[in-house]
Amino acid sequence: MAQRNLKRARVGAPGGGEGEGAGPAPAAYPGQQLQLPNYETVALMLQGGGALGAYQAGVFQGLYEAGIEPNWLAGISIGALNTAIIAGNPPEKRVERLLQFWETICQPAFGPPLPAFVEHALFNSSEAVRKAFTATQAMGAIVEGQKGFFVPRFPPPLPAVSGPPQLASYYDTTPLKATLEALCDFDRINSGDMRVSVGAVNCGTGNFAYFDNTHTKLRPEHFMASGALPPGFAAVEIDGQYYWDGGLMSNTPLYEVIQTTPRRDTLAFQVDLWSAIGPVPDNITDVQGRVKDIQYSSRTRLVTDMLQRSQRFRHVLREVLDRVPSDQRDDPWCKLADELSCSKRYNVIHLIYRQKEYEGHFKDFQFGLSTMREHWKSGLEDIRQSLAQPDWLDMPDNDAGFVTHDIHRDARGNGRG
Repeated sequence: MAQRNLKRARVGAPGGGEGEGAGPAPAAYPGQQLQLPNYETVALMLQGGGALGAYQAGVFQGLYEAGIEPNWLAGISIGALNTAIIAGNPPEKRVERLLQFWETICQPAFGPPLPAFVEHALFNSSEAVRKAFTATQAMGAIVEGQKGFFVPRFPPPLPAVSGPPQLASYYDTTPLKATLEALCDFDRINSGDMRVSVGAVNCGTGNFAYFDNTHTKLRPEHFMASGALPPGFAAVEIDGQYYWDGGLMSNTPLYEVIQTTPRRDTLAFQVDLWSAIGPVPDNITDVQGRVKDIQYSSRTRLVTDMLQRSQRFRHVLREVLDRVPSDQRDDPWCKLADELSCSKRYNVIHLIYRQKEYEGHFKDFQFGLSTMREHWKSGLEDIRQSLAQPDWLDMPDNDAGFVTHDIHRDARGNGRG
């Protein structure tokens, strides 16, 4: 096994208790703090998916417990908002702030939330009651909005009436800016201690854009733009340009991280909220949900396989070039091969949320507190299982210099790409 450098977590992570209404409680990692090989980049990549994003918070908690500290965060949509909370706080405060963020936005925008014991009882009742209850919560998000996140515009926009682009939506996300400013230190985000990238789409050009703190001073608007999914949310103006949710074009930052130059030995945790694999729907309601799964999954495994093949060519080319006599290296073809080759190694660990039986097509805007805790718990369980697998964190030693792992992948693939 490769020699590893210890990545140490801070102790004393805050959190709630185990009783009704308590949030996910950070706990001691059920094993030793993990040591990593000498990866130059440890990346956490967070996909979009609305209310499902609490799964990502659970994954981050598991990484924190294991002492794994990413040095590059990349997010899209809700993944961008989680990115802001993580990057905008010191390590020992990140799980606490994530919990505060999710417990805030999972409350109604105006009316009081249900008493914790009532929600707990309804959510943990029969399957039929749970489905009806969660559907009611999703309807509440549509009618009332979510606290610290978005509220309906009043009066609502009329289809044929023109106005400023920032008002062309059904909901107002002004509360989100206040939430981000309250929970995030943007000086810390822009300090350079951690690389931060969030993706959005330019409404005018249709081009995909990454806002990155290595060349841009990030503000709340950059993160809000990444999550501005129309027509619910309006485009966000940044330096005279208007931007929508990055998920309209690519819902995962995987390609951005793996293809960046100069290339670096990379351990990447890809956290997806939509699974491309799922049952064939047999009713109209399930059809709507399945369409979202396929549309927003961004074909993560296909992209990963493409990146793996590309890296294999570069890696093999590097090995062949190393066998060329030194007196032949000035040949133009050898020089070109040297530019195209690459000996860097990539390890991609997939964590893909698996839909629960009670969830319908509204799962991405069903912001109930109990559901949030279930999502969080799922992410925490999946990352703990992944980190418990022998050798999954090791540097790749195959001819591609590239491996993938997925705790949910069938036994035939053995979790490897």
